[in-house]
Amino acid sequence: MAAVAVGTRSLAGFALPGLWSGGCRWLWALPAGLAAAASPPAGASSGSGALSPFDRRLKRKQKNWAALQAEPGKCDYLREEVGGRIADRVFDIPRTFPLALDVGSGRGYIAQHLTKDTVEKLIQVDIAENALKNAVESEIPTVSIVADEESLPFKEDTFDLVVSSLSLHWVNDLPKAFRELAELEREGGFSPHVSPFTAVSDLGHLLSRAGFNTLTVDTDEIQVNYPGLFEVMEDLQGMGESNCSWNRKPLLHRDTMLAAAAIYQEMYGNSDGSVPATFQIFYMIGWKFHESQAKPAKRGSATVSFGDLSKFGGFVSREKR
Repeated sequence: MAAVAVGTRSLAGFALPGLWSGGCRWLWALPAGLAAAASPPAGASSGSGALSPFDRRLKRKQKNWAALQAEPGKCDYLREEVGGRIADRVFDIPRTFPLALDVGSGRGYIAQHLTKDTVEKLIQVDIAENALKNAVESEIPTVSIVADEESLPFKEDTFDLVVSSLSLHWVNDLPKAFRELAELEREGGFSPHVSPFTAVSDLGHLLSRAGFNTLTVDTDEIQVNYPGLFEVMEDLQGMGESNCSWNRKPLLHRDTMLAAAAIYQEMYGNSDGSVPATFQIFYMIGWKFHESQAKPAKRGSATVSFGDLSKFGGFVSREKR
């Protein structure tokens, strides 16, 4: 999930990703070689009272492991693509942000696309210290801080812009995370969530409850073709995106995986033998309230009828002739 929050007439936007495979959304079991932390007691909950489906300690291990691989950038293609698309949405805002925050920054997938004319200084926060140590280069000054997205160590009204990409989908309490992002902004963010799934219709309500207004939600899909199902699993592990749900199965038998790969190839395989995986991203944008914001006109104050638009179209056609 990615998020952006902007201060003083601020904008906030979030994007949530889900992995779809030929019409089926897949949730992978923990790959061999990654240790699983002990499960919490039944009914365990976070401090806010919401259920905690994800093992945050395990997610930190997964991301740290991925960042230490010989070629950490090999599986970064999706994060880099989404990071660029979030940066494009920041560029659409005609202003410069003195201080910005990237929540769950990883290796700096958004920062590498930003410019000094847009962001003067960027604070990068991630739960995995190895990802921050191996951050990609950026032309803007950055400061890296190891912290959990569920407990950010910043005062209210600190940042002019808050962004997050493909990170918030592992947060246990999404409404609480949105509220905290709203508080961190000086007066507004973008962001790409999976398991448990978030309905598109719920996203606007969550942002509204967090204090954002003038909301928009749009969706995007990125399709990637892989040699087979095992390559999909390998790349997800390389991205640090392996399952960290408390109720995950600790082991998938080889026969089960082989059967799943064969069925998937038969049902959804391409003519060249590859298999498609479609990543669906939800982008949410909202503004934190400020007195200078444009306000909607009063109901019934319109001076032009929508019915007049058809007359205008006819007038333009006559002018062209």
